Amino acid sequence: MLVVPAAPALASLPFDSEYREALLEADMAITDSSFMVLLWNLLEGEPIRRLSGLQYFCELIRDEEFRQTGAVLYVMASAESAHRNRAWLQRRGIIVPPELVYVAPQYENGVADRTLLKQITALRPKHVVITIGGGVQERLGLYIKRSLDYMPSIHCIGAAIAFRSGDQVYIPEVADRLALGWLFRCLWRPKDYVPRYWAARRLAWLLLRYRRELPPLEADLLSRATKSPAFPV
Repeated sequence: MLVVPAAPALASLPFDSEYREALLEADMAITDSSFMVLLWNLLEGEPIRRLSGLQYFCELIRDEEFRQTGAVLYVMASAESAHRNRAWLQRRGIIVPPELVYVAPQYENGVADRTLLKQITALRPKHVVITIGGGVQERLGLYIKRSLDYMPSIHCIGAAIAFRSGDQVYIPEVADRLALGWLFRCLWRPKDYVPRYWAARRLAWLLLRYRRELPPLEADLLSRATKSPAFPV
């Protein structure tokens, strides 16, 4: 299971226990967040390089095994997204039959989907690619990983394919290399993305405060505080 955590989602680690659990149980996490990479390199003596979800996906679709018909089941955010993404993949010689596309519902009370599990179990693809929103797709990936009786590769890539298929704003390779994808999204739909990326500023405090350590859950902090004799009742 591979995850591509973005800065807004990383900033939720202290209070989103399910997302936190999904990241901790992932087998690999790539450094998609340019904000996180910038902060880390300023604070730590061992710099890291950024690898975006878009770069990862562009390399993934060059793999011959991945390109084989029937090898991949895609979890899409909507029927419109599925149509655009399938058409884009087909133009690149990757045929995705309808039965290997699953349009995810709006997950509300927990992320569990027996219908999706049945489809994966019946078709047994080598790869499952999840292209729904960050924060949800990681929990869905973990649910799939825990529930199946075999082990496909689970790629939680979010909007990476949408940046190429036209389902979201097109992000040129040079803009992605310069870590400007967030700016393209904010200019495309400012009401949606400006508040989202502004909220990511909390990540700066988390990295400054905890560095290499995992921030504690706010619920754990509250629990310890209520057990303290000095806590007013």
